[in-house]
Amino acid sequence: MLTLAQVNFGLNLAGLIGIIYLLLAIIYFILTLAWLVQRGTRLRGWALSLYIIQVIFTPIVLLLCGGILFFQGWRLDPILQIEQFLLSLLIIYLTIKDIVINAVYR
Repeated sequence: MLTLAQVNFGLNLAGLIGIIYLLLAIIYFILTLAWLVQRGTRLRGWALSLYIIQVIFTPIVLLLCGGILFFQGWRLDPILQIEQFLLSLLIIYLTIKDIVINAVYR
């Protein structure tokens, strides 16, 4: 017996945040990896290890969270959607801060 799963997604605040997370994960991975390849020779020991862990795990977490919010965000109550929106603003701020600091302080 072949059973196909039904995929539901709605275009609400949580779905839009999911799309933003997916795009942000791809952009963040590309920019951070490019910075690490270009200037990673200055880093030694723990600093290099932490940046490698950051390059690997941050996009994975953002991709997972973005996929969950995109496909299951229609189930969230409005207060949880606001919480996800505030959390996404914090993540976007920290990402932009990290990229700007790496670009300015070469």
